[in-house]
Amino acid sequence: MTEAVGSTATPERPDGDTKPARKGGKRAKKGPLARLGLFYRQIIAELRKVVWPTRRQLSTYTTVVIVFVVIVIGLVTVIDLGMTEAMKWVFG
Repeated sequence: MTEAVGSTATPERPDGDTKPARKGGKRAKKGPLARLGLFYRQIIAELRKVVWPTRRQLSTYTTVVIVFVVIVIGLVTVIDLGMTEAMKWVFG
């Protein structure tokens, strides 16, 4: 089936209904404060789902990160000093 350009016919939705789709849904009827309240309730609901680490896990992870950062700092320092010496040797 072909439609003329500029046709005002309502396109058929996947469920077979030919009514135009509503814009906004349920949220469009609520005011800004109600939407903000819903947003914060959803944040709290999501935070309740989070599995928080125990104190022991947290201290272990923190220690691992600090040790890794110190190692990377040392590596970058050695590379920087080596490159400095190489530049001094090349350019005098």
